[in-house]
Amino acid sequence: MLRKLINKLKNMNRDVNPFDPSKFNDPIAMQTDWTPVKTGGSSFQSHKLVITDPNRVEFRATIGAKAFYLIFLFAGIVIFLGFVAARFSAGNFAFDIGTIMPLLVGLVFTFIGGSMLYFGTAPVVFDKPKGYFWKGRKSPDEVIHMSSTKNFTELSRIHALQLISEYCRTNKNSFYSYELNLVLENADRINVVDHGNKNKLMEDAHSLSQFLGKLVWDAT
Repeated sequence: MLRKLINKLKNMNRDVNPFDPSKFNDPIAMQTDWTPVKTGGSSFQSHKLVITDPNRVEFRATIGAKAFYLIFLFAGIVIFLGFVAARFSAGNFAFDIGTIMPLLVGLVFTFIGGSMLYFGTAPVVFDKPKGYFWKGRKSPDEVIHMSSTKNFTELSRIHALQLISEYCRTNKNSFYSYELNLVLENADRINVVDHGNKNKLMEDAHSLSQFLGKLVWDAT
């Protein structure tokens, strides 16, 4: 019920100030969705564009993003090991509720931090020799079943690059997160990156535009 109410409020906000894609003078733009591919985002820059060679560019996690992920990971490890060591040194280690709950908290933080570090640092690649865009540690042609690889497409299917913004609100603060998406020839979209530094994302989007020879549709 609460989720439905939130979605309705979001849709009401979109209807008040709808984006008009007709300014791009492109029928694909008229068929494209101009709402976020991914809900939520980050208030800081999580990725930066790196040119590895003239035929390959990658979005890589920033130092700040890695530090953020590691905080969760190390916090969980410290909570887990610190509590175990304290209980053993006091000679009262036992599998009761007073032991299990702190250990679970430590494991949860460790799992969250490890997951964010693993997925947040996964390569986001545009490779001309292979002819693919993909997000992950293996390119589509390196897996047995290509259909099992998510978030990939042939570079030849990319029609344009889309920049959109999303207003995000948490219990403590609110911010805008900016999303870079690929618009395919059939108006489908694939998210590339999503973070809170608008200027850096626009710079990276225009560098990627030059690399791919595709237009940037800016709706921010």
